[in-house]
Formats: sequence, structure tokens, C-alpha cells
Amino acid sequence: MLRNSLRRPVKALAVSFLALTLGSASLSAAEPDDVVAKVGDAVITEADIAFAAQDLGQELQRFPPAQWRQLLLDVMIDMELLALAARKDGLDRDPEFQKQLEFLELRALRNAYLGQKINSAITDDDVKAAYEKEFADFEGPEEINARHILVKEKAEAEAIIKELDGGADFVELAKEKSTGPSGPGGGDLGYFGKGQMVPPFEEAVFALEPGAYTKEPVETQFGWHVIKLEDKRRQEKPALDSVEANLRQQLMRERYDARMTELKDEYAVEILDEKLANAGNEAPASE
Repeated sequence: MLRNSLRRPVKALAVSFLALTLGSASLSAAEPDDVVAKVGDAVITEADIAFAAQDLGQELQRFPPAQWRQLLLDVMIDMELLALAARKDGLDRDPEFQKQLEFLELRALRNAYLGQKINSAITDDDVKAAYEKEFADFEGPEEINARHILVKEKAEAEAIIKELDGGADFVELAKEKSTGPSGPGGGDLGYFGKGQMVPPFEEAVFALEPGAYTKEPVETQFGWHVIKLEDKRRQEKPALDSVEANLRQQLMRERYDARMTELKDEYAVEILDEKLANAGNEAPASE
């Protein structure tokens, strides 16, 4: 009795938080038809446990995985017991229940069709083809690689420019004299695009040609900069794996829209409520 009383709050919490989807839960390697428990004449199978896992949704993640099977079995036993009581009281013949059952069947069929006929029908080759089409003429924004030497006074920057004019090495001067965090790395700022640097710095560096450095010190709120442009390039197109999920979603939407258009041509849709029928044709209210 003590064990059952301690488990009751956990069961009640789980049942209260039945959610939409879990994705996939690693429960066991048993066969779907294996019987786990019996409630009266009803049996609870591994497949029932798996369906319960889907119904519990992400709330199942609130509990340690070691508790999942016991928790799900408790939920299924409670459901079977309450279903037996409901049938005994004739609730399964209640008109409102029948309407709810019809809706749940409708939703389940919708989800099954989407999953099996649209979503699962999209292959890796489909995604790859969409990727090649999407990025066939891709030309990313310009980005540059630059170095800088940061000092406190304008005179210091001017002196550094004179040393550079005399043939001094920019990297060594940055290591020796720059007060910025990039100084130990030779002033290397890596690659960056427009909008990532403060305006005076950006204006100066994007005006340079590769290999050139600023002939006048550039002032920002951080101090005085001497800047050298190392390289210019266009951003490369993203790797397939970085955009695969978005492309797959895009294909799903496209195929869903196409299939819905076909179905609306195949089956007549008549909206009898005049307000709802006209709602889609109304122009949005002006602000």
C-alpha cells in the first residue's frame, strides 16, 4: 500500500500532462504484440505502451528513463480501468462522445496521410535536388579578412604607419604595440561582413584593397586603429547538412499545398456559413 500511495502523485501528474508528440522513445526491443499486462478481458501490449509514449509527449522527459516503462504501464492500466467503467455506464454510446471519437479518427487519419504519403515520401535525393536548385546561382555577401593595431593616441598610430611605410612587418608590430585583444595574434580579426564592425572602422577597411593598410589613423570609441586588409571573398553556399531540415520542411509545405489543391478539385467544398464563406475574401482593415 505504501508503494502504491507514493506512486500515485507521479501517475496523476503524468496523466494530467498528456501531450502531443514524443518523436521516438527508446522503451524496449520487445515485439509490438507482446502482452505486458491484462485488465479484465483487455490486454496491454508493447504497441500500446509505444502509443502511450507518443501521447505523453515531451512531458515524459520530466522523468528518468528508467521509470518510463512503469509510468506508461500505470497510465495504460488506469485508462483501461476507466474505459471499462465508462462502457459499463454507457458513456461510449453518448452522442457527444461519438462526435469526439469521430474527430479523433479524423485527426488520426489526417496525421497518417501526412506522415505516410507526404512527409515520408520525401527522399534524400529530393532534398539534394532542392538544395542544388536553391543554391545553383548562390552568391553570398562579401566578407573580408583584416588585421588591426589598436593604440590609445593618434600620434602612436601615426608613428606605426611610418614604420609600415618603412617596411616594418604588420603582424610583428601588432604583437608588439596593439592594446586590443587581437594583438597577440598579430591583430587578426578573421573574416567578417558589413555591419559587424563600428562604422568608422568598417568604412575604412572596406575601402582598402587586399594587402593595403590605412595611411591615416582611424578613430573609434576604442581608440586609434591602423588597419590592414588581407583578403576579400564571397561567402560560400551553406553545406547541405546545415540547411537540410529547412529544405525538407519547405518540400513538405509545397507538397502539402499541391495535394490540397488536387483534393479541392476532386471533392466539392461548400461553406454554408455566410460569414465564414466571405471571411477569406474580405480585404484587411486599413490601419
